[in-house]
Amino acid sequence: MRAAVLTILAMTAQPLVSQVPPLGSAAGMGVEPSRVLVMPFENVTRDSTIVWMGEAAAVLIADDLNARGTPAISRDERRQAFDKLQVPTAASLSDATIIRIGQIVGASQVIVGSLERSGESLVVRARSIALETGRLQATAIESGPAADLFVTFERIARRLMPQSHDRGEGRERPSLAAFESYIKGLLAETPANQINYLTAALKLQPTLDRARLALWEVFEEEGEHERALAAVRPVPADSPWGRRARFRVGLSQLNLGRTAEAFETFTALAATQPSADVLNNLGVVQLRRGVTTQGANASSYFTKAIKSDPEDGDSFFNLGYASWVTRDVQAAIYWLRETVRRNPTDGDAHFVLGAALAAAGNGPEALREKELAKRLSSTYGEWDKRPPAEVVPPGLERLKGDVELPHTHRIEATLATNERRDQQELAQFYLDRGRRLFEIENDRDAVVELERALYLSPYQPQAHLLLGRIHMRNGSIHDAIDALKISLWSDETPEAHVALGEAYLLNKETDAARSEAERALEMDPSSVQAKQLLEKTGPKSK
Repeated sequence: MRAAVLTILAMTAQPLVSQVPPLGSAAGMGVEPSRVLVMPFENVTRDSTIVWMGEAAAVLIADDLNARGTPAISRDERRQAFDKLQVPTAASLSDATIIRIGQIVGASQVIVGSLERSGESLVVRARSIALETGRLQATAIESGPAADLFVTFERIARRLMPQSHDRGEGRERPSLAAFESYIKGLLAETPANQINYLTAALKLQPTLDRARLALWEVFEEEGEHERALAAVRPVPADSPWGRRARFRVGLSQLNLGRTAEAFETFTALAATQPSADVLNNLGVVQLRRGVTTQGANASSYFTKAIKSDPEDGDSFFNLGYASWVTRDVQAAIYWLRETVRRNPTDGDAHFVLGAALAAAGNGPEALREKELAKRLSSTYGEWDKRPPAEVVPPGLERLKGDVELPHTHRIEATLATNERRDQQELAQFYLDRGRRLFEIENDRDAVVELERALYLSPYQPQAHLLLGRIHMRNGSIHDAIDALKISLWSDETPEAHVALGEAYLLNKETDAARSEAERALEMDPSSVQAKQLLEKTGPKSK
């Protein structure tokens, strides 16, 4: 993730959007042609009395566009993207960064703007940027009394998107005081202030359901699951926020240990829309309940979640972990391999896969997976000290704790693709630096660079090969053998076989060294290094 963040934040602050090159056509990125991202508006005069209106602008314009049939990205989706990218929500971002964020969340257009007071009026300036070209598409300026906030932003939305048509759907128009408290609750920096503002909003307008969902988040983050449950239970099923509220009810019930109630809640949600998140959570419920006659087993739900979203690594891990818990070792191995294929830096998956391989009698591969896990975190070294029956701790199952969002999986998929690409590029950068340092025999710094490469890409064979050669050069023969074995397990090459053979020869394991030389020659009969190694081993022992 750090690489992705560096990519975003390293973009220069260009004042002219025409200077920002497009990443590709909307069609090529699978972007819906009319999807719009509305960013919080800038408070240009830093007027403390209208700070909250910057966020209000984004919420209200998005609401109006959705009501008029132009799909706009919700605040939850926008915040999710900011959280994933570790971009501060209150930061003043360049056009380049804003456009990049828009592309990541799957938008075809971005709306940005500013607001300021002029006497008794609020002056709003807005512009729409087409992401396919990176060019200005439309501008709008509106002014009006602060009390007419809803009307002012509705006019802005209509001027920026004149092609949209009112579908006659009612817009949520709470009292201005309630809405102000709600927005201030979203922006408050401490849980106490968030709770105070959101509670005040609900006292002013008990039907403001979106405030109940926001209050749930605060209570859940504070571990107050009973209060979180009480916050969202009053949301009616026919509310626009009804399904999200029920999803959160299920999470609170599960966090309170009320697994039977959580099962009923998620089952009802699955009956109307069997999304991957709901099915995954049903699997978690069943895994935590253990043996039960109610509903299918955990693995069945995880399998359905995978079919619903084949790219969600969490469901693959959960299925592998559930298979381990039920002692279906071969199934655990299969699904955990699928997990690490999707995310090579998933330490839990590497470790549990190692435990499953060990249980299946595959010692060398088990060692590789556990070593890869230990490279990712020292925690796994402590786990490995436990008795074999307890080596995998309980409670590793992964719950989908985020509210269901209509386009969240596209965001996750885009971020995952970008992150994998950035990780590979950064890993290659560290590998190249490590190789150069190895060549000038600066082994200490070379190890640092190679370890960085392996953190990002645990299966990088060349990094393991270079580490093995460094250990060999410094007399740490056993460490060299371990590193070279991992290199071969990651990618079998004549070069790695020769290096391992040389390490065996230094460790006086002549027969093992000869076997490595012979295998290298099978793969590359012209290998001079393999022939030299074979000569060093001498004749076969009788």
